[in-house]
Amino acid sequence: MRSHPAWNRPLAGRWLVACVAAALLVLWLGAAPAVAEAQEARWIGTWATGPVSLPPPEEGSAEQGNAPPRIADQTVRQVVRASIGGSRVRVLFSNQYGTEPLTIGGAHVALRDAGPAIAAGSGRRLTFDGESTAAVERGATLLSDPVDLAVPPLGDLAIDLYLPGDTWETTSPATTHGNGLSTTYLSAPGDHTGAADLPVDSTALSWFFLSRVEVATRTARGAVVAIGDSITDGTASTPDTNSRWPDFLAARLVAAHGETAPGVLNVGIAGNRVLSHNGGMETILRRGAPFGPDEPRPDPDAFFGPSALSRFDRDVLLQTGVTHVIVLESINDVGFAFDHAWPAVEDLIAGHTALVQRAHARGLRIYGGTLTPFEGAITFSETGETKRQAFNAWLRTASPYDAVIDFDAAIRDPDHPRRILPAYDPGDAIHGNDAGYRAMAEAVDLALFDAQTAAAAAAR
Repeated sequence: MRSHPAWNRPLAGRWLVACVAAALLVLWLGAAPAVAEAQEARWIGTWATGPVSLPPPEEGSAEQGNAPPRIADQTVRQVVRASIGGSRVRVLFSNQYGTEPLTIGGAHVALRDAGPAIAAGSGRRLTFDGESTAAVERGATLLSDPVDLAVPPLGDLAIDLYLPGDTWETTSPATTHGNGLSTTYLSAPGDHTGAADLPVDSTALSWFFLSRVEVATRTARGAVVAIGDSITDGTASTPDTNSRWPDFLAARLVAAHGETAPGVLNVGIAGNRVLSHNGGMETILRRGAPFGPDEPRPDPDAFFGPSALSRFDRDVLLQTGVTHVIVLESINDVGFAFDHAWPAVEDLIAGHTALVQRAHARGLRIYGGTLTPFEGAITFSETGETKRQAFNAWLRTASPYDAVIDFDAAIRDPDHPRRILPAYDPGDAIHGNDAGYRAMAEAVDLALFDAQTAAAAAAR
Protein backbone atom coordinates (compact mmCIF):
# COMPACT_ATOMS: atom_id res chain seq x y z
CA MET A 1 0.00 0.00 0.00
CA ARG A 2 1.15 3.45 -0.89
CA SER A 3 2.07 5.60 2.04
CA HIS A 4 0.79 9.11 2.55
CA PRO A 5 3.52 11.01 4.38
CA ALA A 6 1.39 14.16 4.53
CA TRP A 7 -1.24 12.22 6.51
CA ASN A 8 1.08 10.04 8.68
CA ARG A 9 3.03 12.97 10.20
CA PRO A 10 -0.03 14.61 11.76
CA LEU A 11 -1.23 11.19 12.96
CA ALA A 12 2.11 10.53 14.63
CA GLY A 13 1.96 13.96 16.23
CA ARG A 14 -1.54 13.36 17.52
CA TRP A 15 -0.50 9.95 18.85
CA LEU A 16 2.50 11.51 20.64
CA VAL A 17 0.35 14.25 22.16
CA ALA A 18 -2.17 11.66 23.34
CA CYS A 19 0.56 9.56 24.96
CA VAL A 20 2.07 12.55 26.73
CA ALA A 21 -1.37 13.68 27.95
CA ALA A 22 -2.11 10.19 29.27
CA ALA A 23 1.20 10.05 31.07
CA LEU A 24 0.62 13.45 32.63
CA LEU A 25 -2.85 12.37 33.72
CA VAL A 26 -1.42 9.28 35.41
CA LEU A 27 1.23 11.37 37.15
CA TRP A 28 -1.35 13.92 38.28
CA LEU A 29 -3.69 11.24 39.60
CA GLY A 30 -0.81 9.63 41.45
CA ALA A 31 0.30 12.93 42.93
CA ALA A 32 -3.17 14.19 43.85
CA PRO A 33 -3.39 12.34 47.18
CA ALA A 34 0.05 13.64 48.16
CA VAL A 35 -0.97 17.21 47.32
CA ALA A 36 -4.21 16.85 49.24
CA GLU A 37 -2.34 15.33 52.18
CA ALA A 38 0.11 18.22 52.25
CA GLN A 39 -2.79 20.65 52.51
CA GLU A 40 -4.54 18.82 55.34
CA ALA A 41 -4.55 20.39 58.77
CA ARG A 42 -2.58 18.60 61.47
CA TRP A 43 -2.86 18.73 65.22
CA ILE A 44 -0.34 20.82 67.17
CA GLY A 45 -0.34 21.79 70.83
CA THR A 46 -1.24 25.42 71.48
CA TRP A 47 -1.22 25.30 75.32
CA ALA A 48 -0.04 22.87 77.97
CA THR A 49 0.86 22.70 81.63
CA GLY A 50 2.87 20.44 83.93
CA PRO A 51 0.47 18.65 86.30
CA VAL A 52 1.28 17.71 89.88
CA SER A 53 -0.42 15.61 92.55
CA LEU A 54 -2.38 17.32 95.32
CA PRO A 55 -4.22 15.16 97.87
CA PRO A 56 -7.43 16.22 99.62
CA PRO A 57 -7.29 17.08 103.34
CA GLU A 58 -6.81 14.20 105.74
CA GLU A 59 -10.02 12.57 106.90
CA GLY A 60 -11.62 14.54 109.70
CA SER A 61 -9.55 17.64 109.05
CA ALA A 62 -11.52 20.87 108.81
CA GLU A 63 -8.57 22.77 107.39
CA GLN A 64 -7.76 22.88 103.72
CA GLY A 65 -4.03 23.30 104.29
CA ASN A 66 -2.17 22.60 101.06
CA ALA A 67 -5.10 20.69 99.56
CA PRO A 68 -6.79 21.88 96.37
CA PRO A 69 -10.07 23.80 96.68
CA ARG A 70 -13.07 21.62 97.32
CA ILE A 71 -15.03 21.03 94.13
CA ALA A 72 -18.41 19.43 94.76
CA ASP A 73 -21.17 19.35 92.13
CA GLN A 74 -19.67 22.44 90.50
CA THR A 75 -18.59 23.73 87.12
CA VAL A 76 -15.00 24.87 86.82
CA ARG A 77 -14.30 27.48 84.12
CA GLN A 78 -10.57 27.57 83.36
CA VAL A 79 -8.93 30.21 81.16
CA VAL A 80 -5.87 29.38 79.05
CA ARG A 81 -3.96 31.44 76.49
CA ALA A 82 -3.53 29.82 73.06
CA SER A 83 -0.09 30.41 71.57
CA ILE A 84 -1.12 29.61 67.98
CA GLY A 85 -4.47 29.61 66.23
CA GLY A 86 -6.34 26.94 64.34
CA SER A 87 -9.67 25.90 62.87
CA ARG A 88 -10.51 23.08 65.28
CA VAL A 89 -9.88 22.36 68.96
CA ARG A 90 -9.56 19.35 71.23
CA VAL A 91 -8.75 19.23 74.94
CA LEU A 92 -6.80 16.69 76.99
CA PHE A 93 -8.11 16.17 80.52
CA SER A 94 -5.91 14.39 83.06
CA ASN A 95 -6.39 12.11 86.05
CA GLN A 96 -2.67 11.36 85.99
CA TYR A 97 -2.30 11.19 89.78
CA GLY A 98 -5.78 9.98 90.62
CA THR A 99 -6.20 6.66 92.40
CA GLU A 100 -9.87 6.45 91.47
CA PRO A 101 -11.74 7.26 88.23
CA LEU A 102 -12.66 10.91 87.67
CA THR A 103 -16.25 11.47 86.53
CA ILE A 104 -16.78 14.24 83.99
CA GLY A 105 -20.42 15.31 83.93
CA GLY A 106 -19.96 17.74 81.03
CA ALA A 107 -17.35 19.83 79.24
CA HIS A 108 -17.39 22.88 77.00
CA VAL A 109 -14.94 25.20 75.21
CA ALA A 110 -15.39 28.77 74.00
CA LEU A 111 -13.47 31.92 73.28
CA ARG A 112 -13.17 33.97 76.46
CA ASP A 113 -14.55 37.51 76.35
CA ALA A 114 -13.50 39.06 79.67
CA GLY A 115 -13.41 37.70 83.20
CA PRO A 116 -15.63 34.61 83.33
CA ALA A 117 -17.69 35.72 80.29
CA ILE A 118 -17.47 33.85 76.99
CA ALA A 119 -17.74 35.36 73.51
CA ALA A 120 -21.25 35.09 72.09
CA GLY A 121 -21.68 32.31 69.54
CA SER A 122 -18.28 30.74 70.20
CA GLY A 123 -19.34 27.99 72.59
CA ARG A 124 -18.88 24.32 71.66
CA ARG A 125 -19.90 21.37 73.79
CA LEU A 126 -17.12 18.82 74.16
CA THR A 127 -17.82 15.13 73.81
CA PHE A 128 -15.84 11.95 74.35
CA ASP A 129 -16.36 9.33 71.66
CA GLY A 130 -19.67 11.06 71.01
CA GLU A 131 -20.80 11.05 74.65
CA SER A 132 -21.23 14.17 76.77
CA THR A 133 -20.09 12.43 79.97
CA ALA A 134 -17.05 10.29 80.63
CA ALA A 135 -14.87 8.69 83.27
CA VAL A 136 -11.13 9.30 83.22
CA GLU A 137 -9.53 6.18 84.62
CA ARG A 138 -6.98 6.44 87.41
CA GLY A 139 -3.53 7.40 86.17
CA ALA A 140 -4.92 8.17 82.71
CA THR A 141 -5.76 11.04 80.39
CA LEU A 142 -8.75 11.53 78.11
CA LEU A 143 -8.79 13.47 74.84
CA SER A 144 -12.03 15.11 73.78
CA ASP A 145 -13.51 14.80 70.32
CA PRO A 146 -12.54 17.69 68.01
CA VAL A 147 -14.89 20.64 67.60
CA ASP A 148 -14.91 23.35 64.95
CA LEU A 149 -13.79 26.61 66.53
CA ALA A 150 -11.70 29.35 64.95
CA VAL A 151 -9.05 30.10 67.57
CA PRO A 152 -6.94 33.23 67.00
CA PRO A 153 -3.23 33.28 67.88
CA LEU A 154 -2.73 34.51 71.45
CA GLY A 155 -6.47 34.23 72.09
CA ASP A 156 -8.01 33.18 75.42
CA LEU A 157 -10.04 29.99 75.69
CA ALA A 158 -12.55 29.27 78.45
CA ILE A 159 -12.75 25.54 79.19
CA ASP A 160 -15.65 24.37 81.36
CA LEU A 161 -15.54 21.12 83.32
CA TYR A 162 -18.53 19.94 85.34
CA LEU A 163 -17.54 17.66 88.22
CA PRO A 164 -20.64 16.06 89.79
CA GLY A 165 -18.67 14.41 92.61
CA ASP A 166 -16.87 15.82 95.64
CA THR A 167 -13.09 16.04 95.38
CA TRP A 168 -12.74 16.03 99.18
CA GLU A 169 -14.88 12.92 99.74
CA THR A 170 -12.18 10.67 98.37
CA THR A 171 -8.58 9.79 99.04
CA SER A 172 -7.79 10.23 95.36
CA PRO A 173 -5.28 13.06 94.76
CA ALA A 174 -6.30 15.79 92.36
CA THR A 175 -4.24 16.33 89.23
CA THR A 176 -3.61 20.06 89.29
CA HIS A 177 -1.24 22.87 88.43
CA GLY A 178 -1.14 25.08 91.49
CA ASN A 179 0.76 28.05 90.03
CA GLY A 180 -1.63 28.76 87.17
CA LEU A 181 -1.47 32.57 87.54
CA SER A 182 -4.77 32.67 85.65
CA THR A 183 -8.11 33.05 87.39
CA THR A 184 -10.21 29.90 87.45
CA TYR A 185 -13.90 30.35 88.24
CA LEU A 186 -15.80 27.84 90.39
CA SER A 187 -19.56 28.00 90.02
CA ALA A 188 -22.48 27.64 92.36
CA PRO A 189 -23.68 24.00 92.51
CA GLY A 190 -24.81 22.43 89.27
CA ASP A 191 -23.88 21.91 85.64
CA HIS A 192 -23.32 25.37 84.17
CA THR A 193 -21.11 24.33 81.27
CA GLY A 194 -21.44 26.84 78.44
CA ALA A 195 -23.36 29.39 80.53
CA ALA A 196 -22.91 32.90 79.18
CA ASP A 197 -23.13 34.28 82.72
CA LEU A 198 -21.44 31.74 84.97
CA PRO A 199 -22.77 31.96 88.54
CA VAL A 200 -19.36 32.32 90.20
CA ASP A 201 -19.08 31.09 93.77
CA SER A 202 -15.28 31.35 94.22
CA THR A 203 -12.04 31.66 92.29
CA ALA A 204 -8.56 30.13 92.32
CA LEU A 205 -5.26 30.68 90.52
CA SER A 206 -4.83 27.01 89.63
CA TRP A 207 -5.79 24.61 86.85
CA PHE A 208 -7.60 21.37 87.63
CA PHE A 209 -7.58 18.09 85.69
CA LEU A 210 -6.41 19.98 82.58
CA SER A 211 -3.27 19.02 80.68
CA ARG A 212 -3.21 20.24 77.07
CA VAL A 213 -5.13 22.04 74.32
CA GLU A 214 -4.49 21.27 70.65
CA VAL A 215 -5.56 23.04 67.46
CA ALA A 216 -5.82 21.86 63.88
CA THR A 217 -3.64 24.04 61.65
CA ARG A 218 -2.32 23.97 58.08
CA THR A 219 0.36 26.57 58.69
CA ALA A 220 2.08 26.25 62.09
CA ARG A 221 5.56 24.73 61.98
CA GLY A 222 5.31 22.66 65.13
CA ALA A 223 5.63 23.34 68.85
CA VAL A 224 8.33 24.51 71.26
CA VAL A 225 8.15 22.93 74.71
CA ALA A 226 9.64 24.89 77.62
CA ILE A 227 10.40 22.66 80.60
CA GLY A 228 11.64 24.14 83.83
CA ASP A 229 10.87 25.23 87.37
CA SER A 230 9.14 28.28 88.87
CA ILE A 231 11.13 30.66 86.67
CA THR A 232 9.58 29.07 83.59
CA ASP A 233 6.26 28.70 85.42
CA GLY A 234 6.18 32.48 85.85
CA THR A 235 6.24 32.76 89.65
CA ALA A 236 6.07 36.43 90.77
CA SER A 237 4.65 37.61 87.44
CA THR A 238 1.34 39.49 87.46
CA PRO A 239 -1.66 37.11 87.42
CA ASP A 240 -4.01 37.23 84.43
CA THR A 241 -1.48 39.06 82.24
CA ASN A 242 0.37 36.12 80.65
CA SER A 243 3.73 37.58 81.61
CA ARG A 244 5.77 34.39 81.87
CA TRP A 245 8.85 34.31 79.66
CA PRO A 246 7.34 31.57 77.43
CA ASP A 247 4.29 33.84 76.95
CA PHE A 248 6.53 36.67 75.75
CA LEU A 249 8.37 34.22 73.50
CA ALA A 250 5.07 33.07 71.95
CA ALA A 251 4.09 36.69 71.27
CA ARG A 252 7.49 37.37 69.63
CA LEU A 253 7.14 34.32 67.41
CA VAL A 254 3.62 35.28 66.31
CA ALA A 255 4.76 38.84 65.59
CA ALA A 256 7.69 37.57 63.53
CA HIS A 257 6.06 34.66 61.69
CA GLY A 258 2.28 35.11 61.85
CA GLU A 259 0.33 31.96 61.03
CA THR A 260 3.50 29.90 60.55
CA ALA A 261 4.75 30.52 64.10
CA PRO A 262 5.23 27.40 66.23
CA GLY A 263 3.18 26.79 69.33
CA VAL A 264 4.80 27.40 72.71
CA LEU A 265 3.95 24.92 75.47
CA ASN A 266 4.93 25.80 79.04
CA VAL A 267 5.37 22.73 81.26
CA GLY A 268 7.31 24.50 84.00
CA ILE A 269 6.52 23.42 87.57
CA ALA A 270 7.40 25.61 90.54
CA GLY A 271 10.05 23.95 92.69
CA ASN A 272 10.90 21.33 90.10
CA ARG A 273 14.32 19.69 89.86
CA VAL A 274 16.07 17.68 87.17
CA LEU A 275 17.39 14.89 89.37
CA SER A 276 15.00 14.41 92.29
CA HIS A 277 11.37 13.86 92.96
CA ASN A 278 10.09 16.68 95.06
CA GLY A 279 8.16 17.05 98.27
CA GLY A 280 6.99 20.40 99.53
CA MET A 281 8.44 23.26 101.53
CA GLU A 282 9.74 20.70 104.03
CA THR A 283 12.72 20.23 101.75
CA ILE A 284 13.60 23.91 101.97
CA LEU A 285 12.89 24.29 105.68
CA ARG A 286 15.14 21.34 106.45
CA ARG A 287 17.82 22.98 104.32
CA GLY A 288 18.18 19.88 102.19
CA ALA A 289 18.49 17.43 105.10
CA PRO A 290 16.99 13.97 104.51
CA PHE A 291 13.91 12.77 106.39
CA GLY A 292 14.45 10.51 109.37
CA PRO A 293 13.72 6.77 109.08
CA ASP A 294 10.50 6.99 111.11
CA GLU A 295 9.16 10.20 109.61
CA PRO A 296 6.47 10.16 106.91
CA ARG A 297 7.77 11.48 103.63
CA PRO A 298 5.67 13.79 101.47
CA ASP A 299 4.03 12.60 98.27
CA PRO A 300 6.99 12.72 95.83
CA ASP A 301 4.74 14.01 93.05
CA ALA A 302 3.06 16.71 95.15
CA PHE A 303 3.61 20.45 95.04
CA PHE A 304 6.93 20.52 93.14
CA GLY A 305 6.19 17.57 90.86
CA PRO A 306 8.24 14.61 89.68
CA SER A 307 11.78 15.20 88.48
CA ALA A 308 12.39 16.46 84.96
CA LEU A 309 14.10 13.17 84.13
CA SER A 310 11.03 11.18 85.15
CA ARG A 311 8.43 13.46 83.53
CA PHE A 312 10.31 14.23 80.32
CA ASP A 313 8.51 11.63 78.21
CA ARG A 314 4.99 12.62 79.28
CA ASP A 315 5.45 16.38 79.53
CA VAL A 316 7.79 16.92 76.56
CA LEU A 317 8.29 14.05 74.13
CA LEU A 318 4.59 13.17 73.90
CA GLN A 319 3.42 16.72 73.20
CA THR A 320 1.59 16.85 69.88
CA GLY A 321 3.70 18.41 67.12
CA VAL A 322 6.78 19.08 69.26
CA THR A 323 9.87 20.05 67.25
CA HIS A 324 11.98 22.02 69.75
CA VAL A 325 12.68 21.94 73.50
CA ILE A 326 14.04 24.59 75.87
CA VAL A 327 15.38 23.38 79.23
CA LEU A 328 15.84 25.93 82.03
CA GLU A 329 16.23 23.86 85.14
CA SER A 330 18.61 22.99 88.00
CA ILE A 331 18.56 26.14 90.13
CA ASN A 332 16.53 24.05 92.59
CA ASP A 333 18.91 21.10 92.29
CA VAL A 334 21.69 23.35 93.59
CA GLY A 335 19.50 25.52 95.82
CA PHE A 336 17.58 22.82 97.70
CA ALA A 337 20.87 21.04 98.41
CA PHE A 338 22.23 24.08 100.28
CA ASP A 339 25.72 23.04 101.48
CA HIS A 340 25.32 19.33 100.81
CA ALA A 341 27.77 17.77 98.36
CA TRP A 342 25.05 16.01 96.37
CA PRO A 343 24.18 16.74 93.69
CA ALA A 344 27.64 17.53 92.37
CA VAL A 345 28.07 19.43 89.12
CA GLU A 346 28.91 16.12 87.45
CA ASP A 347 25.50 14.81 88.51
CA LEU A 348 23.77 17.83 86.97
CA ILE A 349 25.74 17.36 83.76
CA ALA A 350 24.74 13.69 83.60
CA GLY A 351 21.08 14.56 84.10
CA HIS A 352 21.05 17.24 81.40
CA THR A 353 23.00 15.03 79.01
CA ALA A 354 20.32 12.35 79.42
CA LEU A 355 17.62 14.90 78.50
CA VAL A 356 19.55 15.87 75.37
CA GLN A 357 20.03 12.25 74.34
CA ARG A 358 16.33 11.49 74.73
CA ALA A 359 15.32 14.55 72.71
CA HIS A 360 17.82 13.75 69.95
CA ALA A 361 16.52 10.18 69.79
CA ARG A 362 13.17 11.67 68.78
CA GLY A 363 14.70 13.98 66.18
CA LEU A 364 14.09 17.14 68.25
CA ARG A 365 16.35 20.15 68.65
CA ILE A 366 16.96 20.97 72.30
CA TYR A 367 18.39 24.15 73.81
CA GLY A 368 19.80 24.67 77.28
CA GLY A 369 19.27 27.81 79.35
CA THR A 370 21.94 29.11 81.71
CA LEU A 371 20.95 29.21 85.37
CA THR A 372 20.00 32.71 86.50
CA PRO A 373 21.40 34.46 89.61
CA PHE A 374 19.94 33.75 93.06
CA GLU A 375 22.11 35.46 95.65
CA GLY A 376 19.78 36.75 98.37
CA ALA A 377 17.17 34.01 97.83
CA ILE A 378 16.03 31.71 100.63
CA THR A 379 17.80 28.79 98.92
CA PHE A 380 21.10 30.57 98.33
CA SER A 381 24.40 29.18 99.59
CA GLU A 382 28.00 29.66 98.53
CA THR A 383 28.16 25.97 97.66
CA GLY A 384 25.14 26.35 95.41
CA GLU A 385 26.59 29.43 93.74
CA THR A 386 29.82 27.56 92.99
CA LYS A 387 27.78 24.76 91.39
CA ARG A 388 25.72 27.26 89.38
CA GLN A 389 28.82 28.93 87.97
CA ALA A 390 30.44 25.59 87.12
CA PHE A 391 27.27 24.30 85.46
CA ASN A 392 26.92 27.47 83.37
CA ALA A 393 30.55 27.22 82.30
CA TRP A 394 29.96 23.67 81.08
CA LEU A 395 26.73 24.69 79.35
CA ARG A 396 28.42 27.53 77.47
CA THR A 397 31.49 25.60 76.38
CA ALA A 398 31.05 21.83 76.37
CA SER A 399 27.41 20.76 76.54
CA PRO A 400 25.69 18.61 73.89
CA TYR A 401 22.74 21.01 73.65
CA ASP A 402 22.08 22.23 70.11
CA ALA A 403 22.36 25.83 71.35
CA VAL A 404 22.62 27.76 74.58
CA ILE A 405 20.22 30.54 75.61
CA ASP A 406 21.99 32.84 78.05
CA PHE A 407 19.20 33.74 80.45
CA ASP A 408 21.82 34.48 83.11
CA ALA A 409 23.35 37.26 81.04
CA ALA A 410 19.89 38.61 80.20
CA ILE A 411 18.81 39.44 83.76
CA ARG A 412 21.91 39.59 85.98
CA ASP A 413 23.15 42.82 87.49
CA PRO A 414 26.35 43.73 85.58
CA ASP A 415 27.69 45.39 88.74
CA HIS A 416 26.87 42.37 90.89
CA PRO A 417 26.49 39.37 88.55
CA ARG A 418 25.56 36.96 91.35
CA ARG A 419 22.31 38.92 91.73
CA ILE A 420 19.35 39.71 89.50
CA LEU A 421 19.25 43.27 88.17
CA PRO A 422 17.09 45.24 90.67
CA ALA A 423 14.74 46.38 87.89
CA TYR A 424 13.96 42.71 87.17
CA ASP A 425 13.75 41.46 90.78
CA PRO A 426 10.25 41.12 92.29
CA GLY A 427 11.81 41.06 95.75
CA ASP A 428 12.66 37.40 96.28
CA ALA A 429 16.05 37.52 94.50
CA ILE A 430 15.42 34.42 92.38
CA HIS A 431 12.43 34.97 90.07
CA GLY A 432 11.81 37.62 87.45
CA ASN A 433 9.10 40.22 87.51
CA ASP A 434 7.15 40.97 84.33
CA ALA A 435 10.01 43.06 82.93
CA GLY A 436 12.54 40.41 83.85
CA TYR A 437 10.61 37.67 82.10
CA ARG A 438 10.27 39.87 79.04
CA ALA A 439 14.04 40.38 79.02
CA MET A 440 14.53 36.62 79.21
CA ALA A 441 12.24 36.05 76.22
CA GLU A 442 14.05 38.75 74.25
CA ALA A 443 17.33 36.90 74.86
CA VAL A 444 16.04 34.00 72.75
CA ASP A 445 17.25 34.02 69.13
CA LEU A 446 14.13 33.38 67.03
CA ALA A 447 16.31 31.86 64.31
CA LEU A 448 16.58 28.80 66.59
CA PHE A 449 13.03 27.88 65.59
CA ASP A 450 13.31 27.97 61.82
CA ALA A 451 11.44 25.28 59.95
CA GLN A 452 14.32 22.81 59.61
CA THR A 453 12.75 20.28 61.99
CA ALA A 454 9.07 20.70 61.14
CA ALA A 455 9.27 17.90 58.56
CA ALA A 456 10.73 15.55 61.16
CA ALA A 457 7.84 16.25 63.52
CA ALA A 458 5.26 15.78 60.78
CA ALA A 459 6.79 12.40 59.90
CA ARG A 460 6.40 11.00 63.42
